[in-house]
Amino acid sequence: MAEIIHPQGWPAAKGYSNGMAAEGKVIFVGGQIGWTKDQMFETDDFVEQAEQAMRNIADVLASAGAETTDLVRLTWFITDKKTYVAEQKRLGEAYRRVFGRHYPAMTLVQVVALLEDRALIEIEATAVIPAR
Repeated sequence: MAEIIHPQGWPAAKGYSNGMAAEGKVIFVGGQIGWTKDQMFETDDFVEQAEQAMRNIADVLASAGAETTDLVRLTWFITDKKTYVAEQKRLGEAYRRVFGRHYPAMTLVQVVALLEDRALIEIEATAVIPAR
């Protein structure tokens, strides 16, 4: 189990952790976008693409013998900050459907574009499978 790192005196982090400490087998998940396993986009909706990207991460983790609760870091690359802010409620609901209430350290970066023209979001992940 990863340990949440929270500096004394800081306000509570909401929807993420400031830091995580873990020991075990490290899994690095390359950036996942909102297309299916067949590399097909089924939607141009930001939240639906985000949920698909998260499901892709969950699938990669499962293939490595990891669970979503083993996540210690997520880096989100988005193409439109205004959409992200406007869709936070729906995005939070999608997040909890896939990852539950597990909130690793996270970074959010707005980028000009992603490699796939239809991609609105890309998420890379790091997980640590603890010695069980």
